[in-house]
Amino acid sequence: MADKIATREAYGKALLKLGETNERVVVLDADLWTSTYTGEFRKRFPGRFVDIGIAEQNMIGVAAGLALEGKIPFASTFACFGARGWEQFRVSAAIPHANLKLAFTHAGLTVGEDGASAQMLEDIALWRVVPGMVVIVPADGVEAEQATLAAADYVGPVYLRLGRSKEPIVVAPDYRFEIGRIARLRDGGDVTIAACGIMVSRALAAAEELAAENVQATVLNVSTVKPLDADTLVEAARTTGAVVTAEEHEIQGGMGSAVAEVLAQTHPVPVEFVGVHDSFGESGKPDELLEKYGLTAGAIVAAARKVLCRRS
Repeated sequence: MADKIATREAYGKALLKLGETNERVVVLDADLWTSTYTGEFRKRFPGRFVDIGIAEQNMIGVAAGLALEGKIPFASTFACFGARGWEQFRVSAAIPHANLKLAFTHAGLTVGEDGASAQMLEDIALWRVVPGMVVIVPADGVEAEQATLAAADYVGPVYLRLGRSKEPIVVAPDYRFEIGRIARLRDGGDVTIAACGIMVSRALAAAEELAAENVQATVLNVSTVKPLDADTLVEAARTTGAVVTAEEHEIQGGMGSAVAEVLAQTHPVPVEFVGVHDSFGESGKPDELLEKYGLTAGAIVAAARKVLCRRS
């Protein structure tokens, strides 16, 4: 876990590859192309870039039209602003199952000093509930780049959740992302830690701390929140009998909720949730916010100890 890169930056790199290899790919942005890293695509392929301006609802409507005409549009803005276009997306893209990709950046608490209005903690729930939607939360830059390329190949609506902060690379050099597949990053027989996004690196750190206590953790990278890889999840739950979920998102409706839904229907086991508990964020430095809101390796360790006490 040496190099660090923001998933939004990796998204920008992937767009350049797509621009060179697939003429159907077009990019739309809501006047944030310097922050969403779509700016290089704008320079290289000006005829396939549209700056809609500060009008996310209109951007999604235009993108849906492009998708229905055979293009592969990537619509980009901040996650908090993209929520404005949910109704337009539902009607114009989701119902006709349009081939539209939403790539929203600056999700979660790690937006930092911009504060509660910009710290989108509800977006996984918001987009996961849409029928037919694919929801992807990459763990690092390598996975974000591969996920963007995979989204372009997938026929149908996709939500890519991307972050502002630089995060460590956690996947192996030979890693290959697949939509709908959970990646096992570590095996252990005592507890399962299912994490997504920036919390995957914290989950791996927590597993190291637990190993020092002779507790062996399986770590799952749940980068595709929908459709969820039930087979891999249930296999891990059967082996360990206890699960901790970790995400930079509200507990309600997020990845942890998706995990709990699957387990409740297939193999019920004790589950503890690490995430934001029914609260908005606030202005502050990213690391300080993660500490205050309990999104740390230490919080995952504490949740693992708690869930092990509940295991029968």
